[in-house]
Amino acid sequence: MANCEAGTRTGLPTEEKEAAPSARRWAVLAVLCVSLLLCGIDLTVLHAAVPRMSRELRPTGAQLLWIVDVYALTLAALLVTCGTLGDRIGRKRMVLGGFALFGLASAAAAFSSSTAQLIASRALLGAGAAMIMASTVALIRVVFTDARERSVAIGIWTAAHSVGAAVGPLVGGFVTERWGWGAVFLVNVPLALAIFVIGSRVVPESKNPVPRRWDVASVALSITGLAGVVYALKQAGEHLRADPAVVAAALGGALLLLLFVRRQRRLAEPLLDVTLFADRRFSTATLCVIVCFGSYVALLFFLTQWLQQVGGYAPLRAGLALVPLAAANAAGAATAPWVSGRWGTRGALTGALTAFALALAALAATGDTGNYGALVPLLLVAGYGAGTVMTLGADSLMGAAAPERSGEAAAIQETSFELGAGLGVAVLGTVLTAAYRLTMPATPGLSPGHRAAASRSFAAADDTAGRLGRSAAGTVLNAARHAYDHGFTAVCALASFGLLGTALLAATLLRTRRAGP
Repeated sequence: MANCEAGTRTGLPTEEKEAAPSARRWAVLAVLCVSLLLCGIDLTVLHAAVPRMSRELRPTGAQLLWIVDVYALTLAALLVTCGTLGDRIGRKRMVLGGFALFGLASAAAAFSSSTAQLIASRALLGAGAAMIMASTVALIRVVFTDARERSVAIGIWTAAHSVGAAVGPLVGGFVTERWGWGAVFLVNVPLALAIFVIGSRVVPESKNPVPRRWDVASVALSITGLAGVVYALKQAGEHLRADPAVVAAALGGALLLLLFVRRQRRLAEPLLDVTLFADRRFSTATLCVIVCFGSYVALLFFLTQWLQQVGGYAPLRAGLALVPLAAANAAGAATAPWVSGRWGTRGALTGALTAFALALAALAATGDTGNYGALVPLLLVAGYGAGTVMTLGADSLMGAAAPERSGEAAAIQETSFELGAGLGVAVLGTVLTAAYRLTMPATPGLSPGHRAAASRSFAAADDTAGRLGRSAAGTVLNAARHAYDHGFTAVCALASFGLLGTALLAATLLRTRRAGP
């Protein structure tokens, strides 16, 4: 997790050990786990609500992608920064501030009346989640002084975020169907308030006696560079041509990220220790986490849209349809150590990545919203493979780092998960947008304006159909469903290809280091 404090290199500082309230340690863990569960739910809770939200706010394809993944991208960009600040100002103060911002941003998102307002609110939600998540591992290390209890606590804490992300679409579907899309955010407000009140009483304050230097230039380079690259990705699907502004954003963002890496290599106390990537096992494990979690979160998102927009599922039914995927993911995470013990970490990772890839390939080739029974086995295989990779990839990433560098490795590990979620939706969403526009069939009898609007996105086609007669509306919607189905096929095929490539790299590079003489 971002910001395992610098004290992990030599053990916890004495003053922090004394601050640990042993009698209340499990209450502290409960507060931290519920908060992380909430952060995980918000990563995916909007997925089932997107169709109804799109009918009201009418976002473009690129704007829709920003609404969905600006939360994860902001979270990834700010995790390490918030961890460093928490070391300085106090971790309890940072976490409670995160709860307050999370609650306020949720209220703003719930009552958003425009696409821009919702995107800004989701970005603030990501910032609040980063404040909460950045210091939770450090707090667990302070409260749980016994190594065995601490290991159990971190395991429970880690599962909370994954469970939240898995049940998010189900929660979103249930709430949306009864109270509308804004309610998926509104339910956060009382929960955040309750956690704030309880956390202010039971969570102890702690600081790092020797905090790392906070480098403002590194923060600016990383955030603006990532924003430039992601902006270019999203706009590419909208324009379908080499737009000069998009190319400039991509090149500018890439240059800023290169300057960020260069600066980290030169600083005595870098914001992110990029030298860890010199170890091929570490870099390969990080890539496995990013590609797998990105594909999994993107699959959760696009499946809910595909089932609703092409298959006509209600939001709650779409959320329930993803239960096999989430259950298999949990089973894969739970049994990953056994699989690794039987076939080795490299073999288990390679096999799980391949299984996930083949399930997506089959979904691209045979997926049919009208035959849910045939989808279930594919969802089970995909979920189990993804859960296995997430657990073993994270373990391999931490195992590749020397013990004295576990803090830096943990920061990269958690950032990789969130960055994977954001980039997965950004990259695959751009592919879907482009495929939708390219395969949208010509609809005779429409005016040029209506034809252009319907080809922008499924939401725009739905809005256009609402202003036409029954016959023309049915023709437009059928064409939009056809195009979206092609886009979903392209997404599954590309994700499958990426997972197979990652499996090949894992098989080649993720080897156990030989013992010395």
